[in-house]
Amino acid sequence: MQLNADLTQRAIAFTESLPWIDSPMPGVQRRMLDRDGAEVARATSLVRYAPGSRFSPHTHGGGEEFLVLEGVFSDEQGDYPTGTYVRNPVGSSHAPSSQDGCTILVKLWQMSPDDQQRVVVETQRAEWLPGLVDGLQVMPLHAHGSEQVALVKWAPGTRFQPHCHWGGEEIFVLEGVFADEFGDYPKGTWIRNPSGSVHRPFSETGCVIYVKTGHLLPQVATAPTAPTALR
Repeated sequence: MQLNADLTQRAIAFTESLPWIDSPMPGVQRRMLDRDGAEVARATSLVRYAPGSRFSPHTHGGGEEFLVLEGVFSDEQGDYPTGTYVRNPVGSSHAPSSQDGCTILVKLWQMSPDDQQRVVVETQRAEWLPGLVDGLQVMPLHAHGSEQVALVKWAPGTRFQPHCHWGGEEIFVLEGVFADEFGDYPKGTWIRNPSGSVHRPFSETGCVIYVKTGHLLPQVATAPTAPTALR
């Protein structure tokens, strides 16, 4: 399956209008955002766990990154409430579940094999730092090589200067309305801007976004060649 698989092209999904599609695992549904492969895939998805649903133990051959959007996601290493950001590196294993149900934004097979740091950040408790312009606050989540991951909070009326995304940019709107000269993006919008793209972002009403940059390079954006977890 190929969905928004050409990483040289801009892609947008207004996820709150997308249908939930059953996965092969009972109680687990997903909204696919990009995908290159079948059940073994380089993929970005929203995944919804019904209360009591679980996966059998499995290994992440290409790594896993997720942000808990609602509820509590769990595995044998702990419970991850709303707002928790987690990176499980290439070769890591776990058995995920959700007692009361949850929704996560998850990325599979998009991690460098030499990035072996496991990361867990409870963003509801972490510190916001000043951004590059007045009205912006940033919460760094992870950095490796050219890749940078953060939450960014925009005060109402904040505008950023035009800039070029070397290595690309990926955004998921968590709260409010994000915008640029190409349109408005309410809560739940996923945006991928390819390497070399230029825009001038702003927010009239204020917003919070998940942002990942510098990861859409040819040596990183490769499809998997070995089995991984079903998502």
